[in-house]
Amino acid sequence: MSVKLNIGWIGLGNMGTPMVKNLVKAGFEVTVYNRSAAKSEALSKEIQVGVAYSPAELLATSDVIITMLSDDNAVKELYERADGIFSAHPGRELTIVDMSTVSPETTKYLAGLCAEKGISYLDAPVAGSVKPAEEAQLVIMVGGDEKIYEKVKPAFDALGRMSVYLGENGKANVAKLSVNLLLGIVDQGLAEAVIFARKNGLSAELLLPLINASAVGCGVTKMKTDNILNNDFKPAFALKLLAKDIRLATENGMDTPVGKSLHTTLQSATAKGYGDQDMIAVFKYLSEN
Repeated sequence: MSVKLNIGWIGLGNMGTPMVKNLVKAGFEVTVYNRSAAKSEALSKEIQVGVAYSPAELLATSDVIITMLSDDNAVKELYERADGIFSAHPGRELTIVDMSTVSPETTKYLAGLCAEKGISYLDAPVAGSVKPAEEAQLVIMVGGDEKIYEKVKPAFDALGRMSVYLGENGKANVAKLSVNLLLGIVDQGLAEAVIFARKNGLSAELLLPLINASAVGCGVTKMKTDNILNNDFKPAFALKLLAKDIRLATENGMDTPVGKSLHTTLQSATAKGYGDQDMIAVFKYLSEN
């Protein structure tokens, strides 16, 4: 690291916790805040991190505050609550990096509020689920001021195998929604292929190795093969989160035929109780409904 950054981290979910561990492993000083303080305290007993009990506490000691939360409402609430990020003045020059998957509109709104207070803001959503987060193999998409990106890049290098600067605030959100649109299409396509084969007497055990060895085989089909074969839908990336991302894409102009079909499928699957399972539970939903 050319510059040692003090990092405040908000959000210790399935992705946030391993990402914090990788920052500490890379030598960053990290202080964490989570709505459930017990999670922060438990992590502090496992690795060397400080614990904050409100978002505002992070402002006095952090050069960079990174947020990794579930959706737009959670991110906005973090800024606007009584003890949120805007409830105190930063103790130093501050950059906020939101690595959540949110809409471009939310990013532009929050970036504008930050600019009014002299705070730099980057949107930096990631491609990759829990295992890539654990292995520091995420792909990080970044929007905002390029000079601020270069300042924060050492932290991105500790979290992923690559980071890419894409332009002004909101551009990274567009990229992430585009990536997840394709992710969802492949996910549903894999499910439909297996269902079709089964209806015609060909087992998933025989079909899936053929798919993975063919031109259409890819990271998603290979990762989800064992889930289908073992009827294992423990979430690496919850179906409800993919449904949220495709809803955001739809709200931002995605109106193509396959995407619209995917949106309908995911919303229905979530409504019928499959949302907390892995995204490949779309296979389970389509098989059972």
